[in-house]
Amino acid sequence: MTGQLFISILFGTLFLIIIIFRVLEPAYLLLFNKPLYIHWYPLSKRLKSNQRQILVKNFPFYNRLSPKRKMYFEHRVKEFIANYQFLGNKIIITEQMQILIAATYVMLTFGMRNYLVSLFDKIIIYPSSYFSTVNQEYHRGEFNPKMKAIVFSWEDFLLGHETSNDNVNLGLHEFSHVLHFHCLKSNDPSAIVFFDEFNEVIKYYTDQNLNKELQQKGYFRLYAYENQFEFLSVILEHFFETPRIFKNTHLELYAHLVKMINFKEEYLN
Repeated sequence: MTGQLFISILFGTLFLIIIIFRVLEPAYLLLFNKPLYIHWYPLSKRLKSNQRQILVKNFPFYNRLSPKRKMYFEHRVKEFIANYQFLGNKIIITEQMQILIAATYVMLTFGMRNYLVSLFDKIIIYPSSYFSTVNQEYHRGEFNPKMKAIVFSWEDFLLGHETSNDNVNLGLHEFSHVLHFHCLKSNDPSAIVFFDEFNEVIKYYTDQNLNKELQQKGYFRLYAYENQFEFLSVILEHFFETPRIFKNTHLELYAHLVKMINFKEEYLN
């Protein structure tokens, strides 16, 4: 009898979960334009004390989070480091590198449920700018889908991280490319929201009048207008580095970005 009761409860729970995901979440997504939930970690993982101190000393975003959300953030950082390989080219990989790179990605995707993606499986780090065989030029960073790799010049990554008001952040830039590609192909709830809002965001690049207005105000650096991929990455750099100026200068575009990555504004400066 006990065994039968357990099986009944188990199947009842599974049925309820199926109902939530197949019926309730699509309805919730339609009404509120965001997933039903974001963070749920039955076996939450915490960073070691010395790892946490790297965040405390070097990552203001983490310090602005509530204690509960700091736990979520740490779990995601730890999962990121466990899921992706870090490779140094003429440089030794340090714990600080892993934590800061992982935290940058987690910050960008903190409002999205499915944050670990399969578009890359390794992060290659050079000491400084490196010669790329892709186009025979020196690069500071890149996302290479064929190699399933993110590549960084550590010198430039660190400069972008430490200089928080120039709207140039190499880590955010390259990870934005990853997020863009992922959400164009995925159908998970966060990706659906991202894609819907991206269609509104990209009008500021494709629409002649909107594009002209952006360029006249001169807030975004010229590299934003290279193509739609660079446009998104550059404006996301601005979104995280100078959010108040962004909001005051381009309110509607700012609002689309908030919805696109399901972001809470209190996390920003």
